Amino acid sequence: MKQRYFPPEYQKDEFHCVLCGVFASQKWFGLEINLPSTWEKTKFKGSYCTHCRNWTFWYDGKMIVPSEAPVEPPHPDLPADCEIDYIEARDIFSRSPRASAALLRLCIQKLMPHLGEKGKNINTDIGNLVKNGLPPAIQQALDVCRVVGNNAVHPGEIKLNDSPEMAQQLFHLINFIVEDRITRPKEIENLYNNLPKGALDAIEKRDEGANNS
Repeated sequence: MKQRYFPPEYQKDEFHCVLCGVFASQKWFGLEINLPSTWEKTKFKGSYCTHCRNWTFWYDGKMIVPSEAPVEPPHPDLPADCEIDYIEARDIFSRSPRASAALLRLCIQKLMPHLGEKGKNINTDIGNLVKNGLPPAIQQALDVCRVVGNNAVHPGEIKLNDSPEMAQQLFHLINFIVEDRITRPKEIENLYNNLPKGALDAIEKRDEGANNS
């Protein structure tokens, strides 16, 4: 099961390092400029990962090196055609949360066929999934991605560049959806298929009897 992800945050003592991916302690240091007669403080800070022993550099509270956004990586079970858009959205998040959200909307649309829908109209697909028993939490997660993504593409009430934390949460929601709709069923199926053959035959016989009654 996917572990909770703690994104890098300015001045936090612990988070998932974007360089090694490990949840590790971070040591912070201020960066100063060596002028001819003095040292001058700057808005630059360096965060040292105690696990991989590498540095990330921040300016005025924002990570600038590496340029990759401090958001969680794609779920291992995210389909490959969706992962392309997820990674691109992650790469540009710091520069444009709005463009990032638009790409994640496309990611959700591409995910729909993997959930048994057509992928033509996200709203219609979500409605069909709800009719087939989609849990409310997953419906809400999908609708958040849909509405926020639509606001990124068309003028709306949500100003994503002014509220980047909302766009940032979309990455988590997509991984949450994949965990529930793809990973968990796959894990259960693998466990079921590893049951002894006699037990599987007995289950099949039971179900055939139930269907014929």
